Amino acid sequence: MNTGLKDRVAIVAASSQGIGRSTAYALAAEGCKVALCARNESALAFMAHDISKKLGVEVFYRAVDVTNPEAVKSFVEGVAANFRRIDICVTNAGGPPSKMFLELGPDDWRKAFELNLNSTISFAREVIPHMQRQHWGRIITITSLSVKQPIGDLILSNTIRVGVTGLVRSLANQFGKDGILVNNVGPGYTATDRLQSLAESRSKALNVPKEELFRQWAADTATGKIAAPEDIADAIVFLASDRAASITGQTILVDNGSYRGL
Repeated sequence: MNTGLKDRVAIVAASSQGIGRSTAYALAAEGCKVALCARNESALAFMAHDISKKLGVEVFYRAVDVTNPEAVKSFVEGVAANFRRIDICVTNAGGPPSKMFLELGPDDWRKAFELNLNSTISFAREVIPHMQRQHWGRIITITSLSVKQPIGDLILSNTIRVGVTGLVRSLANQFGKDGILVNNVGPGYTATDRLQSLAESRSKALNVPKEELFRQWAADTATGKIAAPEDIADAIVFLASDRAASITGQTILVDNGSYRGL
């Protein structure tokens, strides 16, 4: 399939590991020039070298705290100065901690807002003017199955990430006339460090072996398996491509059928 992504410029946030890392490689494999950011500069440097060597595309990277709007602004300005355009922006950040409602204090809510909602707002605010000038753009957010089907001990994710989906729908409505498509991808249980961390916390709380939790999670899907990060990356590549030209304002679940709704 011709994706039309060759020589497009794609920002991928939180790209040093997990879904972000797989997305950066997948977009680069389609010929995108990629701009990477995360907090771990050494991991980004390794990725930049590896992507350039293996896939032959230009890579820009910078260590960025996405909860800092000024840092996001500076990064986007650097990407635009380096590549002279921005076509695709994949917003991403680590999930908030696993806690029940009465365990959460005001600081937990503030941090979750800054990490998962305000970071998306910051990226959108900075990249949209670039996309408007070329009358073409893709903004793709990464949230969670929890925006459709709340997960018991992920109260912060259930709440804050729903705000991201509201933002996605609003931006899609407002900027579609400018050729900018805005969509959200909601992974289900995916084999990342985040899922390992969640398994450890639940294992301690429930006194259940981690292996049993992974078995239960897989059994709770329609396909009987946990997704790989590359599965989510493939969906993001499609949404970024010319093939998804009529899809905007949507949440696409990549969850092996975990969601039970219609």
